[in-house]
Amino acid sequence: MSNKVAFISDPAYLEHHTGLGHPESPQRLAAIWGKLDDEGLWDELTHIEPVPASVDDLLMVHGGDYIEQVRQDVEDGRTMLSTGDTNICPKSYEIAILAVGGAIRAVDTVCNGKVNSAFCAVRPPGHHATANAGMGFCIFNNAAIAARYAQKNCGIERVLIVDWDVHHGNGTQEIFYDDPSVFYFSTHQFGTYPMPMTGLGYDGQRGSHSGGGANINCPLPMGAGDDEIIAAFTERLVPAMAEFSPELVIISAGFDCIASDPIGGLGVTDDGIAALTKIVMEIAAASANGRIVSLLEGGYDLSGLASAVNTHIRTMMKER
Repeated sequence: MSNKVAFISDPAYLEHHTGLGHPESPQRLAAIWGKLDDEGLWDELTHIEPVPASVDDLLMVHGGDYIEQVRQDVEDGRTMLSTGDTNICPKSYEIAILAVGGAIRAVDTVCNGKVNSAFCAVRPPGHHATANAGMGFCIFNNAAIAARYAQKNCGIERVLIVDWDVHHGNGTQEIFYDDPSVFYFSTHQFGTYPMPMTGLGYDGQRGSHSGGGANINCPLPMGAGDDEIIAAFTERLVPAMAEFSPELVIISAGFDCIASDPIGGLGVTDDGIAALTKIVMEIAAASANGRIVSLLEGGYDLSGLASAVNTHIRTMMKER
């Protein structure tokens, strides 16, 4: 017996061109699609087409001036966002709002009970995008908007965002740092991008004001692998969730934490990804009716990325 998993993706995501040799390339999605087909999972998934997010959707997280700046940067033919290190092309605004729209469709699909979980193979990624700036290959914060959408439209009060990307999701931490209703948990490689420039991602940053306690960072040393990252989940995340009791779990699923990634320095294996997925499934089963929305973030070794995504989805398909 297997759980149905929704899969949200679209060939249009290939039209966000980042330039020759850029790690965040369209080939990432092609590799994922091919692997799922080769492994026989493609036809077992519930395929959902994304629809573009509205400006009102974006405004749940991002400032209007920033949204307009992105649109203007694209219209002006810039090759990089004016706010920072995110390459763009003439279709980048259109594809970025489709990525957000994919996350929103996933939230709707799990919250209406059609499936327990959904994986969104979307791009560009989102967890580095702050309320008013894109950076780190990200334009809009897909996970943050998904969380706000669930709260506004699906009767969800408490959301957990789990981020196992090798890089800290500074945008997500910043957006929710004062908010007790969205708990942000991140494992990431210590000292790597963007920690030195943002000053975020350090252990001890637990949230502020009413959001105090609703943020946990677990920076890991270079070379840390399955044992270290699983320990962070079991020793820090699991006890916190017994108290927080999320009603929806969102995963910022960055697969640049795997050992083969060309810009990462951790050593997580597919077995590690399976173990992390199982832990998150247990958390979701305990208080969220199993509801999980998983969003692709990083992951730049094509074969390693495809294998890890395959493992992640296959694990979500299994009965707990």
